[in-house]
Amino acid sequence: MKIFSKEQIYEGDRFTIKKQNISSSELMERAGISLFNWLDARLQGAPVPILIFCGIGNNGGDGLVLARHLISHGYNVKTFIVDFSDKRSKDFLINYERLKETTKDWPVSIHSVDDFPEISSQDIIIDAIFGVGLNRPISDWVIALFKHFKASKALTVSVDIPSGLYTDKTPKHEDDVVTSNLILSFQTPKLVFFLPETDKYIDQWEILNIDIDATYLETTETEAEVLGKYDVLPMYKQRDKFSHKGSYGHALIIGGSYGKIGAVQLSSRSALLSGVGLITAFVPKCGYIPLQTALPEAMVITDADKKLITDIVFDIIPDAVGIGIGLGTDEKTVKAFESFLKNNTAPLVIDADGLNILSKNKALLKYLKEDTILTPHPKELKRLIGDWEDDFDKLSKTKAFVKKHKVLVIIKGANSISVYQDKLYINSTGNPGLATGGTGDVLTGIITGLRAQGYTALESACFGTYLHGKSADLAIEFKGYQSLIASDVISYLGQAYLDLFKQADTPLSEKEQKPEEVKK
Repeated sequence: MKIFSKEQIYEGDRFTIKKQNISSSELMERAGISLFNWLDARLQGAPVPILIFCGIGNNGGDGLVLARHLISHGYNVKTFIVDFSDKRSKDFLINYERLKETTKDWPVSIHSVDDFPEISSQDIIIDAIFGVGLNRPISDWVIALFKHFKASKALTVSVDIPSGLYTDKTPKHEDDVVTSNLILSFQTPKLVFFLPETDKYIDQWEILNIDIDATYLETTETEAEVLGKYDVLPMYKQRDKFSHKGSYGHALIIGGSYGKIGAVQLSSRSALLSGVGLITAFVPKCGYIPLQTALPEAMVITDADKKLITDIVFDIIPDAVGIGIGLGTDEKTVKAFESFLKNNTAPLVIDADGLNILSKNKALLKYLKEDTILTPHPKELKRLIGDWEDDFDKLSKTKAFVKKHKVLVIIKGANSISVYQDKLYINSTGNPGLATGGTGDVLTGIITGLRAQGYTALESACFGTYLHGKSADLAIEFKGYQSLIASDVISYLGQAYLDLFKQADTPLSEKEQKPEEVKK
């Protein structure tokens, strides 16, 4: 699903109005009706008080359309105009007059704190004050109104975006934004719905289709996309009946140090369950027996040193390499890592201590093979690219880093974002149960396994983060958030693959019930 910028949203409106030969007020009517239909389907005429707070621009106009239809259908509605300026949009004024013709209970204007209505916790607040076009500081008394909403503990539903939330920068103060329980966003979500710093304002969101022109939606290139099941499904590689283990690649996982061999076991096992044909682990000697015992499917090569990796030498030709998990940052290991980078020709995934070594030795970045995948968590990312002012600055600096070094960076988090070339690919799966040690090692293994099977860097990152998160989503149904561990994520990878083919848009034939036999 594409995420459109503020400017693209406006252009989509203009394109739709021209292409469909409608007026801007007709498009606003369409938006307001979509809001009404959503609420009416859930409230079913319930007499709960609905307080609609409208700004004086087009977001407020959407609220006025909603108010008119709710009132016409017998709902208990009170409408308020948040009068923060003398300017009013044309379509706001049109719908203001239409509302006055519908009811004798005209909208009440709010000019200051003294005009605030009482709000009960049993009420429903509709926030239609500011939309995506907000580009000015908010008056103190309007911020006080936001606080008034929050203090009431009433269910708060925002139209398109929470009022006060910008589409391209982070608010300076928490009170400057309406805290929404639900956002009804038109056509597509906004980028701010997926960023850590703005998560506090957003509980849930849903998309309402207002029939923006399909040609515009399909042909417009966007900076960001949210990837769900039907976005990653075309990436799935079908298995041939006469294939063998050599058909699906040989992955090499390099890592481990004394006390951290488990990280390599997790990565190696997850690579296997991602579908790779062969897996080899390169570890210090202390890892030999643990790995051969815990993971008999893996082949093991050891360093001469008992506790550390000091010289990365192997006689296999891997199709992809994952390095850094449990590696440590000993001086001897750093030298071995540098030597490896200089000589490596295989597609590469770098995580954990591999990233830490790069951060302390940035001259090594020039040795990275093009399309190398880096998988930092936020602190590791900061060591790589430096401090950032807010999440938007973080994304900008990551894009610059990616472009400079011709790599792909996965910013791990609640909505992991793969940054590649000039685009952001936002993962839609995963849950707080993943906040436990070892899950990053699992992700590295999955991505390395996919890369070895012939998936591109972008496919490996996007498909890998999706499978990783989906496996965790399936696991918590039985484990819960608190009891989920990294091994559980691996155990449910098979179910994550099978889930790709459940509830498909078209029925699968009897033969196609097995994922390996489903064609793209």
